[in-house]
Amino acid sequence: MPHTRDSSKKILVTGGAGFIGSHLVDRLLAQGHDVLCVDNLFTGSKRNIAHLHSNPNFEFMRHDVTLPLYVEVDDIYNLACPASPVHYQHDPVQTVKTSVHGAINMLGLAKRLNARIFQASTSEVYGDPETAEQCEEYWGNVNPIGPRSCYDEGKRCAETLFFDYNRQHGLDIKVARIFNTYGPNMHPSDGRVVSNFITRALTGQPLIIHGDGSYSRSFCYVDDLVDGILALMETDTGVTGPINLGNRQEITILQLAERVLRLTGSSSKIEFQDRAPDDPKRRCPNLTRARAVLDWAPRIDIDEGLSRTIMYFRKNLS
Repeated sequence: MPHTRDSSKKILVTGGAGFIGSHLVDRLLAQGHDVLCVDNLFTGSKRNIAHLHSNPNFEFMRHDVTLPLYVEVDDIYNLACPASPVHYQHDPVQTVKTSVHGAINMLGLAKRLNARIFQASTSEVYGDPETAEQCEEYWGNVNPIGPRSCYDEGKRCAETLFFDYNRQHGLDIKVARIFNTYGPNMHPSDGRVVSNFITRALTGQPLIIHGDGSYSRSFCYVDDLVDGILALMETDTGVTGPINLGNRQEITILQLAERVLRLTGSSSKIEFQDRAPDDPKRRCPNLTRARAVLDWAPRIDIDEGLSRTIMYFRKNLS
């Protein structure tokens, strides 16, 4: 049974000017909520929320979640953290602080307000998995001292904090492990493979593949992901997660590059370089729990999602 709560709420979204956060803010406003968007704009962009400033139900605050925040809200969505390797490896110590101190500050706020709080965790908590599909019971295979560990271990520690606050203080938590997501509002220079391939294809540059292209990913369109986040937030108090949110349509990186070239009509070439350290060979979610608990599954096919994303980048790059 869904959790029955007030239809209109005051909602805090940290990282709300980022890629996923901005889509979530749009959806919450469309549902009639008052939304406070908090972002330090390290990776978020004012462009993603520029169309909202005339909306009387929207408010933006430039703030870093590693510092305490004192506001009055009903629900909290904690999405604040650099999520692409280029960005989270730029200042790895700050990345850990954002995940850990940010979680502590947002959990403390939720405890004071008795608010429901959502944590945007990540498939990176599974590291370089030894299983074909990653289910929530899998503890992962993570290098704790590698170049990606600032993000992987920061998010793992944040999950620990969320569940300890739940056990110790009875806090109403929701934790989702988000797999590779793509769509409009992605930063063109974030280093993620979809945005990287599309921007290079549209500008005539070679598409760079690290490794031989045989390692795989599964890509979820952002609208589907937001559907899953909102469904999780509306579950009963006893449903804490973690719950995988992603798409099981697994493809190799080489297949993705070929798809992007076909859909853009680009004549760019494909070039191969050395594989990045600790880059997972496979990434594919087991969605059994999401289907059973949320009645959720992604609907948008990768060709349709890529076409929408290419249209966005074509417009903004021009």
